[in-house]
Amino acid sequence: MSKPLRVLSIAHTAVLREAGRLRYHPLAGDDALEVRVVAPARWHQFGRWYAADPPDDGIAMSILPVRLPRAGPASWYLHSYAGLGAVVRGFAPEVIHLWEEPWSVVALQAAVLARRSGAALVLEVDQNILKSLPPPFGWIRRHVLRRTSLILSRSPAATDVVRACGFTGPAMPIGYGVDEAVFRPGPPPPPAPPLHIGYVGRIVPEKGLDDVLDAMAMARSEVRLSILGEGPHEPALRQRAERLRLTERVRFHPWGGATDVADFLRQLHVLVLPTRTGPAVKEQFGRVIIEAQACGIPVIGSASGAIPDVLGRGGWVIPEHDPAALAALLDHVAAAPDALLARGRAGRRNVETRFTYQAVAQSLAQGWLRAASLRGAPAVQEPRPSKSGPNGMAGAEQA
Repeated sequence: MSKPLRVLSIAHTAVLREAGRLRYHPLAGDDALEVRVVAPARWHQFGRWYAADPPDDGIAMSILPVRLPRAGPASWYLHSYAGLGAVVRGFAPEVIHLWEEPWSVVALQAAVLARRSGAALVLEVDQNILKSLPPPFGWIRRHVLRRTSLILSRSPAATDVVRACGFTGPAMPIGYGVDEAVFRPGPPPPPAPPLHIGYVGRIVPEKGLDDVLDAMAMARSEVRLSILGEGPHEPALRQRAERLRLTERVRFHPWGGATDVADFLRQLHVLVLPTRTGPAVKEQFGRVIIEAQACGIPVIGSASGAIPDVLGRGGWVIPEHDPAALAALLDHVAAAPDALLARGRAGRRNVETRFTYQAVAQSLAQGWLRAASLRGAPAVQEPRPSKSGPNGMAGAEQA
């Protein structure tokens, strides 16, 4: 019997069980793989600190301190792991898998350790906007991609970005997963009117919530909006609702855990995600889409980035920054309860066929095994200069 492939998987999302560890659980009984997950002991994201959950049963883990967890304009992209070299020497992985962008400091750390240990390097990437980077980050990106065996890509646009930066090796798609034990259908909400729409995520201008308020003011139907999230644009959004005389129809709810999000989603008739594409923002996935669909709730999303592909047949796509189009669609769905139910069922099928944690785990395993067969032979060419991307560093845009 052949020995299992040893894989070291590094992901800051694995700080929490519900955020980034569930995708590893289906691999626990795979005799072909021996997986060790590296997660930060503490992590800062979206204004909050998170302490690592205890290790999960069935998943080998190394929980390590992080250097520079929130330094610089790019926040976590300057971080690295203390003690990661010792973990690599002790575990002797054949594949090192990193869920970070190739220009991050931790990607450079992983590339150096992969070269020293002879491991294949697999990068999982989300960034879907090509940007020129200030020194030394452009050099880091070129150096890391030159030593990367395989890319796991969240979208075709993310693949295009690493291709434009010189990577010519194999790339495979990978989605996000949804916890169907938490995000599941409940009793249907009372039929409209009023139509109850909702939003989950950061409250920032790029998410297009101003357009939702304008659409509500233009719509003939009575529409209520519930917002679950926090962010710097909330005061301006409250003022806009007041100017449009919508205060009584708009409710704000603070962040909660996964169960709170699922309970919130099940109260809606439809979720809205009207992201606006900008120089630094293009929706990379829209994880709340599949969370809503898993609850049987259809989604109205803009045409930004990956939204149309992720949404599938489980909702409707509208042009970006077009309140009139959204108002017309709200009037349509308010008068068509059967269409809401049909799109909700289609959304459930979309999740069941594409976005379970079993599907994500299968993509990880296939990528690792393929990378192991390519060990020592990453492919890269000199990058073509970018004419479109602005200078500066990009954060990971996630709903």
